[in-house]
Amino acid sequence: MLSAFAAKPKNQYVRIKTEFGECVIKLYNETPLHRDNFLKLAKKGYYNGVLFHRVIKSFMIQGGDPDSRNAMPDSLLGEGGPKYTIPAEFRDSLFHKKGVLAAAREGDVINPSKASSGSQFYLVQGKVFTDEQLNALEEKRLKFKIPEWQRQIYKTIGGVPHLDRNYTVYGEIVVGLDMVDKIAAMETDKNDRPKQDVKMDITVLKRRAVRKLEKRLEQIEIKV
Repeated sequence: MLSAFAAKPKNQYVRIKTEFGECVIKLYNETPLHRDNFLKLAKKGYYNGVLFHRVIKSFMIQGGDPDSRNAMPDSLLGEGGPKYTIPAEFRDSLFHKKGVLAAAREGDVINPSKASSGSQFYLVQGKVFTDEQLNALEEKRLKFKIPEWQRQIYKTIGGVPHLDRNYTVYGEIVVGLDMVDKIAAMETDKNDRPKQDVKMDITVLKRRAVRKLEKRLEQIEIKV
């Protein structure tokens, strides 16, 4: 009989490499549809050579459009992807703090179910909020109260709380958060595309690399 520890799902990680650094992302087991789809595409090399085509400082960096690969400078991007969507997997405990991975999607008017793009995603940079700003956000835009523990994170680490429970969050950066800050600081054109192309390569970490990574993360937590 398997022990409870052995039966517990293992975390899976992906590495995103760019000219401006790299990061490692833990995919959430709480969002299995998004996790498995991202892993499937990464293993196929789907994202390799694709751009971060939409960058907004203090908000997020977006990529995953296959049409961006070798795209001309003036090309309008953001419409490409596989011919399917992924059902939303909203979880109250998963929210838009700085460094999370979340799925892009079509707007509510044509996508009332808020289904996610089959390939496009974004990494959150966001900003730090005050209590007054969070209170105003709850009153004017959100239909729920932000839990106190999440408020503390938005007031220290930062994020984009107005997207919570509207876009599926399915992972978070555990190493290399500065990559997001570097890309978010780049000069962009009128369509929010960086004037210098930012190509990505995404790979899935193998078991040995995962063990070494998790040991390293445990040591960091102990020191903290």
